[in-house]
Amino acid sequence: MDPAQLDKTLTHYIRSDTFPVAIKLVKPGEDLPERVKRPAQMGLKVTICQSVAMSRRYGWVVATSEQDMSCAPAAAAFGFRPMLTYMEEGHLCNQMYNASLEAGANTEAAGEKLEHGEIECVLSAPLQRCAFEPDVVLIYGNSAQVMRLVNAALWKEGGRLYSSFAGRLDCVDEIITPLKSGKPEVILPCNGDRVFSQTQDHEMAFSFPWKWADTIVEGLEGTHKGGVRYPIPTFLQYSPSYPKHYLRMDEIWEEMAQKQDQ
Repeated sequence: MDPAQLDKTLTHYIRSDTFPVAIKLVKPGEDLPERVKRPAQMGLKVTICQSVAMSRRYGWVVATSEQDMSCAPAAAAFGFRPMLTYMEEGHLCNQMYNASLEAGANTEAAGEKLEHGEIECVLSAPLQRCAFEPDVVLIYGNSAQVMRLVNAALWKEGGRLYSSFAGRLDCVDEIITPLKSGKPEVILPCNGDRVFSQTQDHEMAFSFPWKWADTIVEGLEGTHKGGVRYPIPTFLQYSPSYPKHYLRMDEIWEEMAQKQDQ
């Protein structure tokens, strides 16, 4: 499996409106691919979800490091900057996402995080232009498209797929969580993703570690052959019913035919 082959399979079976995205967490000292865009060099400070949106909507290869970041909680969660006790105590969530500091601290403690300095940047690219081995693959789509990806993930071993949701910091859910768990994740886009990255109300997302690529392809092919497909085929083999004033036309035609036969 290579990124271009996976992209063709996803395009054939999922048909998402935006490009599937390959994401790599670049370690200190690792090289970046050629022709990569850096937000800071464009005069921008962005969120990670904005960089992902540039890849999935524009087809850009984007590297986001501490110098490119504007989102403080994401910068801490991805280890670009030191985690602060201020954040861990729940101050960012208090009276915004949670009713108290204690509740906010519970929310912060439940989210996955990277160690400070563990990575140098988040590299994102559309799968079709990916010149590196991804850590994670991320696809945005509607609920039916995400359902098909869930079907694919369960094709081989069955069971259920479990994901957790907080409604914030979905960049963590998309990237860090599947890397830590080693399993696919269903993503509920967060408020910031909608505000800053133009993610639409009908969109959800699905991400999986690169090692799952073959399993997802096999699952898409298998479930498609089994009859679970996208676009979802609607049932059309039925006779519609109509209001009485519509049916009156059939009665009139029948009366006309009877007069002609007399």
